[in-house]
Amino acid sequence: MQHAKFMREALQEAAKGCGATSPNPAVGALIVRDGRILARGWHRRAGLPHAEIEALRSLPDPSLARGATLYVTLEPCSSHGRTPPCTDAILAAGFNRVVVGSVDPHPKHAGGGLDILRQHGIDVLTGVLESECLHLNRAFFKWITSKRPWVLAKAAVSLDGRLTRPPGEGQWLTGTEARRDAHRLRAECDAILIGSGTLKADNPSLTIRDAPIPEGKAQPWRVVVTRGTAPLPKVAHLFTDEHRDRTLVFHGKPLREVLQELGEKYSVTSVLVEGGGAILGSLFSQKLADEACFYLAPILCGPSGVAIAGMEGGLPQPSLHLSEIEYKQLGQDLRVRGLLQRPHGS
Repeated sequence: MQHAKFMREALQEAAKGCGATSPNPAVGALIVRDGRILARGWHRRAGLPHAEIEALRSLPDPSLARGATLYVTLEPCSSHGRTPPCTDAILAAGFNRVVVGSVDPHPKHAGGGLDILRQHGIDVLTGVLESECLHLNRAFFKWITSKRPWVLAKAAVSLDGRLTRPPGEGQWLTGTEARRDAHRLRAECDAILIGSGTLKADNPSLTIRDAPIPEGKAQPWRVVVTRGTAPLPKVAHLFTDEHRDRTLVFHGKPLREVLQELGEKYSVTSVLVEGGGAILGSLFSQKLADEACFYLAPILCGPSGVAIAGMEGGLPQPSLHLSEIEYKQLGQDLRVRGLLQRPHGS
């Protein structure tokens, strides 16, 4: 019970780095002695000290680490990357015990750091709040093992499943709170993907504006996918604004290949798909989405703008279901967010 309590605190530290650490994971750490938290740390962004080092540096006296317990949401690194191995610092600090939420998913490192600590006489406990720790870094875990990004499908829809209002009624289906929340989704992700139809119809900026931008985070990549080679409007915001160097265009490439290239070439660990019905239809029919977030507006809009259109052969059978579902009311709107369950054999 005590371990879960402190790991939950470490998860709160880790969450501070969500959206800012890519392509690294978000990690939190605590230093605890006699049931009292002495120091906290979290990984701020790639290239900066890891959470364990941040916690050690925040100790009022380094000697307080000797004989204490370190709680960390992810297995400490044991190899030299942009920063030295955290296992070296942990051994030098003299910790008596290390409590870990989840093991490093990388096949080359999984469990290696824990073995080093055990070999030097440190008591290592793993799997504390493991599911919560895995969920926090689900995008990183997918990318590090497959080089494919985590795909989050997002849409604002009416009660009758439409993406657009009738002509002359304005652009927005949802209210201010829901739109602000959608910008927080953008802040979580490395890239935002739309189709050429959305680009031509809406001329979006696809930037984070109505939510805090994590310190050191660049605006997400803006990705446009088009089926053919027809020219796109040169005056569009994506090609003319101050972030135009963050715009990528893929002509005539299958969506699966686009996602693979984003992960392999651009180290994109997470993609927010904001495209129209055709893109969402392709995404779901090809089973490329890992997660869905729909904002349901209390409005009926009629026959146009179907949310999931252009299905190649229709939705996969059986129906797609969500798990780990979160419901949140935002003003008059309802947000439904969850993970896509994979049918057996898919």
